[in-house]
Amino acid sequence: MKVKRKMLNMSRTTQEEDPDKAPRHVSVQCLVRVVFGCLAAVACGILYAAYLSACHDRKFWFSAKQELEREISFQGGSGLYYYFYKHMLSAPSFERGFYELMMDNRTISGQTINAVERLSLYPEVITSFIYRYTNSQDFVEPIYFYIGVVFCLQALHVTALFVCSWVLSGTWVAGMLVVSWYVINRPDTTQVDHAVPLRENWALPCFSLQVVALTGFLSNNIRPATEMFCYLTMSATTFTLLLIWEHGHYILFVQGVCLFLLDSFDVMPTRKMDDIHKVYLSSLFLAYLFQFENTSLISSPLLSLQIGSLLARHFQVVIFCPSSLISFKRLIPVSDNDFILKFLEVRFGLNRTTDFVTNYLLCQKSLQAPSQDLFLRLTQASVLPFYLLVLAVCLLSTLQTIYRRLSGEPMKTRHSLEDGRIGEQPAVIYHVFHSLFFGSLALLFDGMKYLWTPHVCMFTAFGVCSPHLFMTVFKWLKLKSMHPVVLALILSTAVPTIIGFSLWREVRLSVTLGELHEIHDPDTLELMTWIRSAVAAVFAGSPQLLGTIKLCSGSAVTSLPLYTDFNLLKRTEDSFQVYAMRSAEDVYKLLTAQKTSYVIIEESICAEFTRNKGCRVKDLLDIANGHVEEMYSVSKHGRFCHEIKMNYSPYTNYFTRVFWNHSYHVYKVNYVISFQY
Repeated sequence: MKVKRKMLNMSRTTQEEDPDKAPRHVSVQCLVRVVFGCLAAVACGILYAAYLSACHDRKFWFSAKQELEREISFQGGSGLYYYFYKHMLSAPSFERGFYELMMDNRTISGQTINAVERLSLYPEVITSFIYRYTNSQDFVEPIYFYIGVVFCLQALHVTALFVCSWVLSGTWVAGMLVVSWYVINRPDTTQVDHAVPLRENWALPCFSLQVVALTGFLSNNIRPATEMFCYLTMSATTFTLLLIWEHGHYILFVQGVCLFLLDSFDVMPTRKMDDIHKVYLSSLFLAYLFQFENTSLISSPLLSLQIGSLLARHFQVVIFCPSSLISFKRLIPVSDNDFILKFLEVRFGLNRTTDFVTNYLLCQKSLQAPSQDLFLRLTQASVLPFYLLVLAVCLLSTLQTIYRRLSGEPMKTRHSLEDGRIGEQPAVIYHVFHSLFFGSLALLFDGMKYLWTPHVCMFTAFGVCSPHLFMTVFKWLKLKSMHPVVLALILSTAVPTIIGFSLWREVRLSVTLGELHEIHDPDTLELMTWIRSAVAAVFAGSPQLLGTIKLCSGSAVTSLPLYTDFNLLKRTEDSFQVYAMRSAEDVYKLLTAQKTSYVIIEESICAEFTRNKGCRVKDLLDIANGHVEEMYSVSKHGRFCHEIKMNYSPYTNYFTRVFWNHSYHVYKVNYVISFQY
C-alpha cells in the first residue's frame, strides 16, 4: 500500500511539474490520426485512378488500338474537346494556338467564333500548356496525358468526398465508406466511363473540392489559419468552376440559395456570409474577364441572387423577393431568354409546343426524369435506406435549431458530444439544404444525379459514422440504460464496420476488370477513314457524329454537340431535315445555306424503331413541320432519307452518293446541278 501511495504521489508530482504533458500526448494522438487519415485519403484517390485507367483500357482495348480508333472511342460527341487539345499541341507555339482558337473559322461553316469562350476550352488550353512546357512529349503520348489528367481529377473528386465526410463526422472511417459506395454506384456517380472529355468530368471534382473548403469554412471550432486556408481554397475553386464549365454559375446559384437560407435563419456568423459574398462576386468578375466578357455571367442567376441577398440584409428581408423578381428578367442572356424559358415551361407542364429545338432538348436523357432503376440500384447498394435515415435525423434536428433561433435562443458556437444537437452545426445545416435542393433537381433531371449521388454517398457515410448523430437520437429517446456517449461511440464504429463487410461482398472489382468489354465500331472507323481523304469539305449530320468528324479529320461542320447554344441548335434542326418529309429542293436549299459539301444520313436515325416513339428525331421533325395530324401524314413528300436511296430524280439532280456502308450513307451536295428526267 505504501508503495502504491508513493507511486501515486510521484505521478501527481510529475503532472504538477509538467502540466503540458497530457495535452502534448493528446496532440500526438491527433497528429497520428490526421497522418493516417491523409494517407488513406490519398491512397483511395490513387487506387481509384488506377482502377479507372484499367477499366477504360479493358473496355475499349485502348492500348491495343491505333490513334484513329482511340479517338472514335470518345463517345457522344465529347471528342470535340480533345480535337482542340490536339490543335493546341500541333500549333507552332502556345500563343499561336491560343490565338487561332479565339479566331476560329475552321470549325463551324461560315462562322468565326471564339472557341475558348463558346466551348469552355480552358481545360484543354491549360492541359496543352502543361504538356508543352513540362516536356511530357518525351515519355507519354498526348492522348494518354489527356485522359491521365482526367483520371487524376477523378482521384481528386474521390479524395474530396473522403475529406468532406471526415471533416463532418470526425473520423476517417467515414471516408473509406464513402469511397466504397462511390465505386459501387459508379454508373450513377460519374460519366467518365462513357465519355472522358466531358466538361462535367473536369468541373465536378473542382466543385467537390469547393464544397470541402466551404464545409471547413462553416465549421465553428476552426483555427484562424485553417479558416484562411479554406477561404482561399474556396475562392480559387469557385473561380475555376465558373471558368471551365458553362453551367457552373447555375450550380453555384443553387448553392447560394442554401447559404442564403442559413443566413436568413441566422444559423451562421454574419462575418462568414460576408466573406462568401466576396468569394462569389470576385469569382464572377474574374471569370467574366477571363471569358472575354461573357454576358451570361453578368446576367447569371448567381449574380442576381447575390444582389438580392445584399439588399435583403442591408434593408429588409421582404426586399429580397421583389429584387429577385426584377433581376429574373436578366437571369439569361437576351438572345437565349425565350428559348430557355420556353423549355422550362414545357418541362414543368405549363405549356405545350411543336417547336423542334424545345422538344429535342426534352428528349435528351440528361434532361428527363431519372428512371426507377436509379433508386433500385442505390437501394441494393444499401446507401439509399441509410441516407434517408441520416437525412431525416439531420433535417429534424435542423428544424429544431431554426425554431430555437426564431424563438430568440442564441446560437451556440461550441458543441460537445453530450449536447446531442447535430443540427446546430452550420456545416451540417448547409449539407442538409444542399442535399434537399440537389436531390429535388435530380428527381427532375437525370443529369443532375452526377451531382447528387456522390453527395448521397458522402452524407450517408458521415451520418452512420458520426457519434453526434447517434447522440442526437439518444437524447430524443432519453436513453438511460447505458451512458449515451459510450453507446454513440460504439454504434458509430460498429455500424460502418457492418456496412463495410456487407459492401465487401458486393464489390467485385476483380471480376469487373476481368470482363473484356470490347467496343468496336467498324462502320464508323470506315467512315472516318474515308472522310480524312476529303479535302476542304463541310459535313452535315447529327451533332454527336459531327463532333467525332471534327476530332478525327479536322473538317468544318455545320453544327456541334452543344445544347446550350440556340443558334447551333437551329443549325442542327436544318441538318436534321434529311429525316423529315421534305422535298429534295427544300433540303438542298437548307444545306447549301450552311455551305455543306457532304451530308451524312445515319441509318440508326432514319430507321429508328427501338426508342420512345415520341422522341424519335423524325417524329419531332414531323410535328415541327406540321406533317402529322391525328397520327396521319399530311405531307405530299416521302421521307427524304428513304427517298434519296431510291436514286431517282429529282434527288439525283441535287445529291450524289459517294460513300455508304451498313450504318452511313454520304451524299455530295451538287453545287452544279444537272437535271435528269
